[in-house]
Amino acid sequence: MNRITPYILFLFSLFFTSCIPSKDLIYLQENNKSVSNQPVESVALKPYRLQINDILNIKIKAIDPDLVEIFNVNSQSQSSTGGNELSNYFNGYSVDDHGNIRLPILGEVNVLGRTLEEVTSIIEGRLLKEYFNKEAGIFAVVKLAGFRYTINGEVVMPGTKVLYQDRVNLMEAVANAGDITVTGDRKNVKVIRRNATGSETFSVDLTDANAIKSPAFNLQPNDYILVNPLKQKTWGTGKTGIESLSTVITILSLATTTFLLLRN
Repeated sequence: MNRITPYILFLFSLFFTSCIPSKDLIYLQENNKSVSNQPVESVALKPYRLQINDILNIKIKAIDPDLVEIFNVNSQSQSSTGGNELSNYFNGYSVDDHGNIRLPILGEVNVLGRTLEEVTSIIEGRLLKEYFNKEAGIFAVVKLAGFRYTINGEVVMPGTKVLYQDRVNLMEAVANAGDITVTGDRKNVKVIRRNATGSETFSVDLTDANAIKSPAFNLQPNDYILVNPLKQKTWGTGKTGIESLSTVITILSLATTTFLLLRN
């Protein structure tokens, strides 16, 4: 019996180390500080700058809608399809490899690296300069055709997602993917972001309340989110105490049976 005692101790130590602690599953935990005692800090949000393959929805409006009807040739087809993602793909204005979009009458407009506000000003400026006067009440509405991101790894529903809102944070993106699984590493969520010079990778600890201060917490369109598995998944000993206990009992029963057979 003394010979198997170390093995029993090892199995029970495995039981306690293989379980996933609750502190690794709870989001945005405070570190012994009350939220009410902390000063409110503003989070700087950088405006998104357009990239190649982005798709824009552009509407030109005026006091007399007939004046700008030619600029809104896609309005009827979009309304008939409900403005869904497929409609946006075919009827929206895609940024080509040179950073341009092609608008009716206006032709090519370079938008690469510009914000939506800057694109709006450019379009309105050209319309007022080349085709209309101020009395026409011309103004443009420029929006991204959905906020697109990709999430992969230990989430319930991985894949490319599109949300129809201007801003999306990391918690919303995770929730939209059905949440991180029990075996997902919430302390090291990777956000890979493309920029003009290539890409950069951020690591965000979603169990820490300070995650909201990360430059990657507020996502940008086309961000890629990766949730790696915890080591407990590789061990295969179980995610909860009950599962780990069942594993320990199974191994212990097998070891005991083997020991008795060898002894006889």
